[in-house]
Amino acid sequence: MYTSVIIKLILSILFLICLFQLPYGYYEFVRFAALVGFAWLGYRAYQKGNFKAAFVYGALALLFQPLLKIALGRTLWNIVDVLVAVGLLASLFLGTEKSKN
Repeated sequence: MYTSVIIKLILSILFLICLFQLPYGYYEFVRFAALVGFAWLGYRAYQKGNFKAAFVYGALALLFQPLLKIALGRTLWNIVDVLVAVGLLASLFLGTEKSKN
């Protein structure tokens, strides 16, 4: 299976689980996983010459990074989590990446 597909699926699941009331440590883990996952996706997109996708993944890595937290409030973070999860899943079904990772 493709690495990017696995990363997108895992991140989507993690973001959707964020909709539940969980310990704060889970959200910290998701932020770290998102940073690593989006950095990898951005790197792969850049290697393939897809600079728009690389920019989007880089921006998402910065949004979710755990060091300098962006305080959006729980409701807004839930909206962001759902939008990003849906975007990641849509990118899988729309076939935005055609080659092997």
